[in-house]
Amino acid sequence: MMALSLWSPLSLVATLLLMLTLAGAQTSSDPFIHSRAAYYPNSDDQGTDRGACGFGSFGATINGGDVSAASDLYRNGVGCGACYQVKCTNMAYCSDKGVTVVITDSGSSDRTDFILSRRAFGRMAQTTDAAASLYSLGVVDIDYRRVSCSYPNKNITIKIDENSNYPYYLAFVIWYQQGRKDITAVQLCETQNFGCKVLDRSYGAVWTTTSPPSGPLSLRMLFSGTDEDDQSWVVPINNIPQDWKAGETYDTGVQVNE
Repeated sequence: MMALSLWSPLSLVATLLLMLTLAGAQTSSDPFIHSRAAYYPNSDDQGTDRGACGFGSFGATINGGDVSAASDLYRNGVGCGACYQVKCTNMAYCSDKGVTVVITDSGSSDRTDFILSRRAFGRMAQTTDAAASLYSLGVVDIDYRRVSCSYPNKNITIKIDENSNYPYYLAFVIWYQQGRKDITAVQLCETQNFGCKVLDRSYGAVWTTTSPPSGPLSLRMLFSGTDEDDQSWVVPINNIPQDWKAGETYDTGVQVNE
């Protein structure tokens, strides 16, 4: 009887903790928002390599080509690289899951929040025939919400822009950012004297500086959530090499899953 009297309170506590955990898991996702989406009718099946985020050819192939332009969600470039679950609402054609897209461009059409790649637009459908029906509609009602980006076995990667000019002008974009936070500030720091320089967001996801610091460069990125107090600086393991070159990519050695 003593063993039973000890076990019962512990079981109750464990059960309550489990219920709280499950309740938190069920409410951890953002609520869906109603809107409209179109697709690039004259585009390739995947995205564009000329998107306003500055991703270049990477912007056409990231996430398997399931990408999108955004209007207000572009947020002057802060929204570049963010992931959204988008599902159309016509139950005759549309699946329950929809498609997850990455923002790589800016644009709107006929009161839309998204202009999807042709591939992504069709992936909202239940079947190939249903996708053909969606294409014929051109613009559809949707529900969307922000979700975490996921790039298994990938670290955050720096791509030096082809217009960079060593050692006078440095521009780069950031690839493979996981999670649901935005990169709202970037600094470059000299690894020897730790002097740092705040970079400018030139456009989209392109960060630039004239007269960049010399030597191997340590990158600092500020990740910001929807809450004003939800901010943290991340310093990668790997540095940008002293003799960085235009067009090269550099693995930071870190990934963020927040």
